[in-house]
Amino acid sequence: MAQLYYKRADNAPYRDRISLRIVRAESELSPAEKAYLNAVEKGDYASVKQALEEAEIYFKININCIDPLGRTALLIAIENENLEIIELLLSFNVYVGDALLHAIRKEVVGAVELLLNHKKPSGEKQVPPILLDKQFSEFTPDITPIILAAHTNNYEIIKHLVQKGVSIPRPHEVRCNCVECVSSSDVDSLRHSRSRLNIYKALSSPSLIALSSEDPFLTAFQLSWELQELSKVENEFKSEYEELSRQCKQFAKDLLDQTRSSRELEIILNYRDNNSLLEDQNTNDLARLKLAIKYHQKEFVAQPNCQQLLASRWYDEFPGWRRKHWAVKFFTCVFIGLLFPVLSLSYLIAPKSTLGLFIRKPFIKFICHTASYLTFLFLLLLASQRIVRTDLDMQGPTPTIVEWMILPWVLGFIWGEIKQMWDGGLQDYIHDWWNLMDFVMNSLYLATISLKIVAYVKYNGSRQREQWEMWHPTLVAEALFAIANIFSSLRLISLFTANSHLGPLQISLGRMLLDILKFLFIYCLVLLAFANGLNQLYFYYETTAEELNGCKGIRCEKQNNAFSTLFETLQSLFWSIFGLINLYVTNVKARHEFTEFVGATMFGTYNIISLVVLLNMLIAMMNNSYQLIVDHADIEWKFARTKLWMSYFEEGGTLPTPFNIIPSPKSTWYLLNWIKRHVCKKKERRKPESFGTIGRRAADNVRKNHQYQEVMRNLVKRYVAAMIRDAKTEEGLTEENFKEVPQNTSLWYKEILYVSGMNR
Repeated sequence: MAQLYYKRADNAPYRDRISLRIVRAESELSPAEKAYLNAVEKGDYASVKQALEEAEIYFKININCIDPLGRTALLIAIENENLEIIELLLSFNVYVGDALLHAIRKEVVGAVELLLNHKKPSGEKQVPPILLDKQFSEFTPDITPIILAAHTNNYEIIKHLVQKGVSIPRPHEVRCNCVECVSSSDVDSLRHSRSRLNIYKALSSPSLIALSSEDPFLTAFQLSWELQELSKVENEFKSEYEELSRQCKQFAKDLLDQTRSSRELEIILNYRDNNSLLEDQNTNDLARLKLAIKYHQKEFVAQPNCQQLLASRWYDEFPGWRRKHWAVKFFTCVFIGLLFPVLSLSYLIAPKSTLGLFIRKPFIKFICHTASYLTFLFLLLLASQRIVRTDLDMQGPTPTIVEWMILPWVLGFIWGEIKQMWDGGLQDYIHDWWNLMDFVMNSLYLATISLKIVAYVKYNGSRQREQWEMWHPTLVAEALFAIANIFSSLRLISLFTANSHLGPLQISLGRMLLDILKFLFIYCLVLLAFANGLNQLYFYYETTAEELNGCKGIRCEKQNNAFSTLFETLQSLFWSIFGLINLYVTNVKARHEFTEFVGATMFGTYNIISLVVLLNMLIAMMNNSYQLIVDHADIEWKFARTKLWMSYFEEGGTLPTPFNIIPSPKSTWYLLNWIKRHVCKKKERRKPESFGTIGRRAADNVRKNHQYQEVMRNLVKRYVAAMIRDAKTEEGLTEENFKEVPQNTSLWYKEILYVSGMNR
């Protein structure tokens, strides 16, 4: 019984009795067992050995007894990292149970070795039933030693386990509908998801990847991408999967940090994991870097060593470019840009000449393409000024000189997009938002050209523009051409990526556009809701056009039927955000004050929600996106710049628009070879390659793979050494070290007394 004392609010004490009893009790320990566990706790080797020997002869104690905390003697020794007592206990065949898992969790490498080498006896000593109960275990059934070791990221323990031949089961896809996954999810969905998460935690361990993977970079790339996709499906564990994905990306970046020479870096970045013996592949095409861009490995791509190699290739013709004054850089770019027609013609006539090889350099190619696009924008500016237009009332006008000059650029853009889609594939093409913008821009130009042709053929003669019908082909063509001009001018923003100051700003602008799209989804819902309500309230009071002197729509000065139709209501509510709609639109001709009050209240509520709530939410979202880019500005910009650079490292697409539509001798030769291979292959068999050629390619691939594996071994060794060194530096001298000093001193003193007593 226990007596509890309380006091009332007026401090008057009274006494109440509540009966208490223990409902969950462990088995009581005998004095001998308490002394046995106490000796293990203190590290008294002699007393522990004596207790074990007496237990074998006299059966005084149960050597597998547990203390009030549920620990056996073996677990106590593991927590104290006392290897001598652990070895002693194992020699007397104590119950092991989850001791290996506890040793791995405590990262006691010596205890892990002893437990791995320990052979379980056929018949063990008496074991308390609570230890055999799996519900009592601290570890779930899916936690294996290798999975737990990978969670701790201990390289030495993982190495010992891998040498024993352990393995980790490969998890099924998250959308897998096999019998095993369906039944496991139906029985216990939580255990199924947690088991998958535990396996991926183990697979994403840097030490496990470095030790067990033949290609750690490829493993890290694929695993981080897979984890990122999992975070979108397993929303309950989204943060965990995203953290694991970042861990894999950071591992790949840290491993690349260990490169010490340009040779090692080139071997890593140029390695191709799917080497083919029958295909002639470029050995200097940065295949691994392209793979990193495909898997969005921003930390890997933005790594300084990687960026240094890319910069050296980008400024191939100008080694000291970065050390030059900005004025020298500017005039050099302007001079090369003005010469882009000469360089293009030189490449068309003689691709192997000095000028032909000069324009193939990535940086020169970029300047020439930029100069060509700026020329195109200048022509658009001339076309918009109507300098050479004479008859503005011509229904089917003939193209002007400027429009004829614009046509080759449009055809060149279309041909360039077709080649890019053919080379990279449709899936890669649509993943780039700039390509989608180019597709829309080219489609608008094609529609403009088509409508102008229709107008020229169908209409012949001049007529006042005020008398044209609304959907006249010329009017529609002019509208589409105006929209295309906007897209063409905005396309210039993509070139900002090459600049360190404008690049992060351009990336932030792109992220903000995504925020605006998200905001518009909610805003459209609010807009449609209020538009439906206001239209339902006001469509009874529609004013005829005769009463408004022929005026119709929201642009009238008088009562303008702002809410008479759903379309007019949507327009009115949209423009009210910018303060272009007055409150008088809620008035009606009849004296229905209640209707006017409800309408004004609905109109005001809409403005409060749209302006105060939604608009401020959009500003907060855009500010958050901008801050995220600023916090990672260097990585984001370098990744975007690398994507831009890589597009100019490719062999194709050398000539800028409009010279790319001119058939060159080189392209003609390639076309004839393609026709010979694919069209004439039925009549003439392709001559098989000699065994010597195949053998040379096979030997070259084996040599490259050997070089790559040698570099990987060196990188892993350096990475592991740096990881262990950093761990020791972070560990330092902690408070626990000071607490252990008195305990160790006391144990040493007892051992000295014991030895001196034995000598007497």
